[in-house]
Amino acid sequence: MPQSATSLAHWGAFTAELAAGDIAAVTPLAGDADPSPLLGNLAGSIRHRSRIAGPAVRRGWLRDGPGPSSERGADEYVAVSWDELTELLATELRRVVDTHGNEAIYGGSYGWASAGRFHHAQSQVHRFLKMLGGYTFSRHSYSLGATGVIMPRVVGTHDDLFKRSTDWDVIAEHTDLLVCFGGVALKNTGINHGGTTAHPARDALRRFRERGGQNVSLSPLRDDVDGDCQWLAPVPGTDVAVMLALAYVIATEDLADRDFLETHCTGYPQFERYLLGRDDGIAKSPDWAARLSGLPAEDLTTLARRMAGSRTLVTVSWSLQRVRHGEQAPWMGLTLAAMLGQIGLPGGGFGHGYGSMNEPGLPPLRCGLPALPQGPNPVQTFIPVAAVTDMLLHPGRSFDYNGMRLRYPDIRCVYWAGGNPFHHHQNIPRLRRALSRVDTIVVHDPYWTAMAKHADIVVPSTTSFEREDYSGSRNDPLLVAMPALAEPYAQSRDDYTTFSAVAERLGFGEQFTEGRTARQWLVHMYEKWSAGLNFEVPGFEEFWAAGQLRLPTEPGLTLLADFRADPLGHRLATPSGRIEIFSRDIDGFGYDDCAGHPRWYEPTEWLGGERARTYPLHLLANQPATRLHSQLDGGATSQSSKVQGREPIRMHPEDATDRGLTDGDVVRVFNDRGACLAGVVIDDRVRPAVVQLSTGAWYDPADPADPDSMCVHGNPNMLTDDVGTSSLAHGCTGAHALVQVEKFDGTPPAVRAHQPPVLIPR
Repeated sequence: MPQSATSLAHWGAFTAELAAGDIAAVTPLAGDADPSPLLGNLAGSIRHRSRIAGPAVRRGWLRDGPGPSSERGADEYVAVSWDELTELLATELRRVVDTHGNEAIYGGSYGWASAGRFHHAQSQVHRFLKMLGGYTFSRHSYSLGATGVIMPRVVGTHDDLFKRSTDWDVIAEHTDLLVCFGGVALKNTGINHGGTTAHPARDALRRFRERGGQNVSLSPLRDDVDGDCQWLAPVPGTDVAVMLALAYVIATEDLADRDFLETHCTGYPQFERYLLGRDDGIAKSPDWAARLSGLPAEDLTTLARRMAGSRTLVTVSWSLQRVRHGEQAPWMGLTLAAMLGQIGLPGGGFGHGYGSMNEPGLPPLRCGLPALPQGPNPVQTFIPVAAVTDMLLHPGRSFDYNGMRLRYPDIRCVYWAGGNPFHHHQNIPRLRRALSRVDTIVVHDPYWTAMAKHADIVVPSTTSFEREDYSGSRNDPLLVAMPALAEPYAQSRDDYTTFSAVAERLGFGEQFTEGRTARQWLVHMYEKWSAGLNFEVPGFEEFWAAGQLRLPTEPGLTLLADFRADPLGHRLATPSGRIEIFSRDIDGFGYDDCAGHPRWYEPTEWLGGERARTYPLHLLANQPATRLHSQLDGGATSQSSKVQGREPIRMHPEDATDRGLTDGDVVRVFNDRGACLAGVVIDDRVRPAVVQLSTGAWYDPADPADPDSMCVHGNPNMLTDDVGTSSLAHGCTGAHALVQVEKFDGTPPAVRAHQPPVLIPR
């Protein structure tokens, strides 16, 4: 194997120094203006103690056969051979299909496991399951569950809000006022799905400020914006009320662009009736919003006037739609921008997701990327991705979704390859009970994550550093070769090899492989892709030897500029062809939790509600600064942030003093759903009565046999409510929860999150 090599991960391109079959050190790609510190988690990751060394089967499943079990998560595992695992897996899949049909298989994989275009875990498992005859699938993502449903109905797309967003260079040159609901958290711009080779956000914001641009951040966390800004810290969950108050000033002081609203939008008059309180008697004024948000009414009035008098870009972070009624924040942010009339103008308008990942603001490619063909899914049954627990607990139950009436299937096999729902999904005790109801859980993973520890059949996968691949993203100019950096750890195999063997045993091996090795697939995908381009690229071997290929991009974009210039020639993909401030379709669904226009709904959990009397701290479960989701939680960068081995919880000095807490204390964070331990970090950049505990600490129950046992490592999904955003989208609501915090008495339990379970020989 080489002593050093260049490769690509979701958080950046790098050169790795290799030793003893592992990554010893990494150097970011030359020319990257702001490399992600998450690269620091790579050293030691290939041979980390949490790696799965070989095929394993849960002892109870091997003994008793398929069926519901409350032992998942607490049982021992039996080491088996690859031949035996292949036979067990093929036999169980055939049993489920023959007895219950393909709908009974849930292909629950999530897409962040690998940056590779071929060895992408989600692509591999979905191709395999489709050729098996199909599977129940999920739609949208935990990050964008509400946005993925509401924005296509309002503006005709949700993908283009990120892929074709206003360029950072345009913002730096033309924006006067950047009003950020949820901030622009640069910690999140380190990553991009599929890989990223440049991180321009920090430099663009520097140039924006040097030119005289001003930033207003509306967030309970001061560090959701880096550098100078006006920080307005509303009560969490009241962003829509604040937006309505700004809109009220713009409407009542004749600051709205009525021409734009008439020519490019539909339904503004219906919304304005609500805004002014003509039907419900409640004017959505700054005084009204001040009582809800805690922000002074005069500050809101002043901000609205500044917005109308400046070239203003209104941005909404993804975090604001991961709450109950999460559809409202992006819809209302777009409505506010439409009232200003600057949508489609350089530096003005609307943005969604700046500071949520390293895609918004980057020029898109002028071409696609090589892709593994998956084919059609013969099964049409699906769920919104955040409804997995409801599906497993309530087979046959009907539910509303996006104007449809759907039914939960009766799942017998959960097949997971790449992903850790114990990071993504709310209310872990409820999730564990749901997972106990199925016959069989199959997990492919390189590491003993919590999901792997709840599996019946455990398939040891290679990491992306132990196989050949290439990758890139739709908003990055480089396609990067990813040579194998090390031999596969222990008995691990890439998923393609595993699926090829199982497919052969089930009778469709030739259909799955098409007679190609993994290397031959890389060549085939590259050559098929390059044949469809309108520009020349080198042959595969020349690309592989060079290590990277620069692709053309579209710099200088302004979101919806073509629509603004010609609303008839560039109609939006909405029923009206315009921005739908009022949607007749949504209004016709008759949902009591999502009306036909954006509006304020009182949150189920917020500091202004009755529940706050019992649980007086508002927990923000945001993305971590030291890892991607839960990936490589055992890495050096992630571990350096821990407090006594626990995930850090930040709190305001006043709240710490009230509870007799000091920096470094271990605390119990709890509500009526569950509890976890965390380590205190006192920080005045957090709004009073707010605590911040990032997601992604590997779930580690004090008693693995008890679903209600507290997590000793600090996973906030012990505390979050498992309820969808609304009947429209059923998106994830795991960003907010009300909690109480108290000092943990005694010696805290040891953290065992990264230890493999007990493994016994066959």
